[in-house]
Amino acid sequence: MDNPLYSVAQIRAIEQAAQSQLPPGMLMRRAGEAASTYALEVLGGLPTGRILVLAGPGNNGGDALEVAANLANLGANVDVVHLAGAAPSPETGHALARAQASRARFVSDVADCDGCCLVVDGLFGIGLARPLAGQARAFVEWTHGMACPVLALDVPSGLDADTGSVVGPDGAAVRATHTITFLGDKPGLHTGDGCDHAGRVHVNRLGTHGLHTEAAHARLNAPALFAGCLAPRRNNSHKGTYGDVAVLGGARGMAGAGILAARAALYAGAGRVFVAAVDPGPGLDPLQPEIMFRDAAGFVFDGRTVVAGPGMGDSAGATHLLSKVIDGTGPLVVDADALNLCAASPDLAARLAAHDGEVVITPHPLEAARLLGVTAAIVQADRLENARELAQRLDAVVVLKGAGSVIARPDGDVALNATGNPGLATGGTGDVLAGLVGTLLGQGWSAWEAALAATWLHGAAADRLVAGGAGPIGLTAGELPRAIRAELNALVADAALA
Repeated sequence: MDNPLYSVAQIRAIEQAAQSQLPPGMLMRRAGEAASTYALEVLGGLPTGRILVLAGPGNNGGDALEVAANLANLGANVDVVHLAGAAPSPETGHALARAQASRARFVSDVADCDGCCLVVDGLFGIGLARPLAGQARAFVEWTHGMACPVLALDVPSGLDADTGSVVGPDGAAVRATHTITFLGDKPGLHTGDGCDHAGRVHVNRLGTHGLHTEAAHARLNAPALFAGCLAPRRNNSHKGTYGDVAVLGGARGMAGAGILAARAALYAGAGRVFVAAVDPGPGLDPLQPEIMFRDAAGFVFDGRTVVAGPGMGDSAGATHLLSKVIDGTGPLVVDADALNLCAASPDLAARLAAHDGEVVITPHPLEAARLLGVTAAIVQADRLENARELAQRLDAVVVLKGAGSVIARPDGDVALNATGNPGLATGGTGDVLAGLVGTLLGQGWSAWEAALAATWLHGAAADRLVAGGAGPIGLTAGELPRAIRAELNALVADAALA
């Protein structure tokens, strides 16, 4: 199943195409009908409490006024706070007249509303370019204290639909429990601040399916995107069939990072797993004695998938070893300290971009910022575009980690990952992800599909653990490999039945 995500510019083009073929105001009426229906779904039927509708001055406010009129005409108790602006569009003017003619009660301030069972946010939509201020900001901040559901129309007011950032350096945005988004899904609802502000996202295309003429260059990550690689294992196979993974890491005092990556590789099905240690280490993982430990200086990396970086450090020896694997051939995952070494050396970064083999890099925002020569705040302000820029510069598939991880490839296509939870915000989980990517690459998956699958499985494993009571507070990276194994086997079993 494809889950396309459209930019604001693309949504505007779809909107214009629809308006050219539909009677005036029809699109707004459809939006109002869809949102009214969804509001009743959220509430479980017609409520006895009061519904507060916040309507802004533009067309998003017109959608809200349509909702107010519809729900009031159905018998709901509806209060409307309307922030009037300049002369409204004809469609919004018609919606205002409908709401005024209905049983809805217009009030001047949110303080006039008590006992709300639902707040409908229709203050500002995808066209917002300035931080919320004045009365609009006060209304938004008031909603933050509400215990009832908050339903945002199209996009939570104050959130950038393209980037997922709150608009403005000191902006504010509605924290919705639900968002119904129109014409097509938007990337900003699924990454960065959007993960905390959009809530559950419901898409309604308002009957415009045939008007999506532009190809989406972003989508939600899902097993359908890598299903072609999911296949049951043949009986007539052996450990050599499933690849060797070598984790280059394990500097003094950081052996745990390499072990976590190696365990992830083992539990995801690698045929053989090595830790090529930069410094003398434990020599044995007592929990997973299947992992083999070697001295990195004399290790033969050729013919193996290399995961470089977990606990590798920044010594001269580590730099030399990283240079060696970058100049080698075959699949390569670059993470953690290896990314920082590349960021510090333009020559090393250039050689990485020319690596002979599939490359996946897995930076967190600060590592991405170092590679791009900017700040982490700049990376977070537009996660999609910065991931695209990094993928193009390094000619690699990029997994920009964080809320709504961004998987990007050099041609500009991106996927946003919706699995995972705050339990992943702890040390070592990135090492597990890197090891998982390495295993899939070692089994012949493309860099793109390996990155998609690993990111999805990594998040799904954390969701499985939380559902079983292990977190999100206190979830540890060491718990993830077994949960990843369970998720991967479940996916393969489902694919075999499809």
